[in-house]
Order: sequence, then C-alpha cells, then structure tokens
Amino acid sequence: MTHDRDIETLIVAAHALTRVAALETRSETPSAQWRTLTILRDRGPLRVGELAQLSRVTQPGMTRLVGQMADLGLIERSTDASDSRATVVTVTPLGLEALATWLVQLTAALAPHFEDLTAQEWDALRTTAAVLSRKTAAVELAR
Repeated sequence: MTHDRDIETLIVAAHALTRVAALETRSETPSAQWRTLTILRDRGPLRVGELAQLSRVTQPGMTRLVGQMADLGLIERSTDASDSRATVVTVTPLGLEALATWLVQLTAALAPHFEDLTAQEWDALRTTAAVLSRKTAAVELAR
C-alpha cells in the first residue's frame, strides 16, 4: 500500500466514523454548528468570512448559522473594531458548555464500537490521533 493510499483510507474511515457518530447520537443539530463552536473555541473570535472559510461553508450560509446560534445564546456577535462593516463572532460560555456536553455524548455513543480493541490497537489509535492532531494543527496555523 502506498502512502497516498494510506492517507485515502484514513480519510474515508474518518468520514465513515463521522457518519456513524451522527447515527449513534441521533443528534439533529447540524454538524456545522459543532464545527463552528470548535473553531471558535480553538481559534478565538473570528470574522464571519474567516469562520465561513475555516468551516468550509458559504458566507451567506455562515451568516444564517451565526444568526441561529446567536439566538440560542451559543455565540455572540459584535462589530469589528477595525472595520465597522464586519461582524466578529465569539463563543459564549453556554456555547462551550454545549460543545463539551456534545463531545461527551459523542464519545459515549462511539465507545461501544471500540470495546474489543486490543492494547496494541489502542496504542496505534492513540498514535494516529496524535499525529493527525499535530499535522492538522500545523496546516490550520499556516492559514
């Protein structure tokens, strides 16, 4: 198997894991909401356009999502101090709490699918997760 094929397999498996997670949690909350909260938690306040780009949605789509999330109290909108035409989005304590709760639910829903892993497989999974976190963080910091 080539390295390209290994990467492809990893991507396809990650997508499958995401689908399984959505089915297992039975959450009707759009995944874009969780992705947006995670981005804001990790990167801090961002303009709507930057948030849309990082979340890989259109700016009008992000504007709509931001409005819905603000109505729920998950985020706050404010005017950018350097450009009054731009809106800056910040995650609220309620948003951080909702994200933390969802991550616990997500982990609990997926845990039964991993109960039969051996210690060696857990080590491999832990190493893979650490490598992916490191490599994706490096790419995101460059943006």
